[in-house]
Amino acid sequence: MSGRLLRWVCTGSALSALVTAAPLAPYPAHAVPGPGQRPVAELLTDLQRLYRQAEESTEQYNAAEEQLKDKRREVAELNRGLARARAAAHDGRAAAGRLARQQYQNGTVEFSPYVRLLLARNPQGALDQRHVLHRAGAERAATVTRLVEGARKADGLAGAARRALAAQESLTQRQKSARNKVHARLREVEGLLAALSADELAALRRAEERGAERAQRTLVASGALGPAGAGRAPSARGARALRYAVKQIGKPYAWGAEGPSAFDCSGLTQRAWGVAGRGIPRTSQQQWARLPRVPLRKLRPGDLVVYFPKATHVALYLGGGKVVHAPRPGTRVKVSPLASNPVLGAVRPDPRAASVSGYRPPRLPAGATRGADGGWAG
Repeated sequence: MSGRLLRWVCTGSALSALVTAAPLAPYPAHAVPGPGQRPVAELLTDLQRLYRQAEESTEQYNAAEEQLKDKRREVAELNRGLARARAAAHDGRAAAGRLARQQYQNGTVEFSPYVRLLLARNPQGALDQRHVLHRAGAERAATVTRLVEGARKADGLAGAARRALAAQESLTQRQKSARNKVHARLREVEGLLAALSADELAALRRAEERGAERAQRTLVASGALGPAGAGRAPSARGARALRYAVKQIGKPYAWGAEGPSAFDCSGLTQRAWGVAGRGIPRTSQQQWARLPRVPLRKLRPGDLVVYFPKATHVALYLGGGKVVHAPRPGTRVKVSPLASNPVLGAVRPDPRAASVSGYRPPRLPAGATRGADGGWAG
């Protein structure tokens, strides 16, 4: 895919879209189109539609990938259990065979202990023999029971393994379908952008930048982030997660990537919090659905800011109205204004953890804010 293709995407909306996840409003056109040219607002709307469709497919891909990992582990465990059950059943059959050979080689017809007692010349000896026979019978019964139970367990595990394998194959097909949808949407974006002139591309860039700046000003002025200049300290784990994310600045975005050399948006947030010692779900939709919500006015560094109505993008809050995230294909991990995409809300992976004292924000590398801000989910 061309570098020019991946350099542009639509961003920005009114505050209502930012805070309440209402549909993203289109940008106004910033220039009168020439003959045969399309308005910038129309181009942005089309790009928005294609990227959102790709976002949804990427989330499906990531979710299927996580489920596939779990199913592979389940299949492996079932196969190990099946091997153990089959070995036990084999041992049981060998033990039963030994008993059968012993009985055949002895060539005796076994009377009941009661009959042996009646016919015995030495009743005490018969009583002793009865005890031995009873014990031998119990051992034979236990051997047969183990054989039957082992075979039944092996059959059950074999059936479970077959069902798990079928589910794994179904997930693999679902993952491939989602991947193909992502590729198809990105090819549409490439075709759309490849047809634009240099002036149209420049207009898109200016519209993107102005939209992000306008959205950030509106969000800050609204007071949704709390009192101006109010600084909050992260938890100990939140600080570690944020330091990790800042160290990844400059690494490329790759959809489906979880690091360490490349990331998509939720791959970065999951890895950062995992390094900090707190496991969180893989996808941005799962992070939004499963982690405790926190109001924007109470954001502290390390919290996760979730974007778009379907929770298809996520970033780590840096503080001061900025976030660290992996924006979209063709970009790199960077620092952006919090409102560079339409905000859905925020979640906190460790809501019960206290804030640390004496917190100092991590030092940002040169060029940390360089590049496009528009998010494309992963």
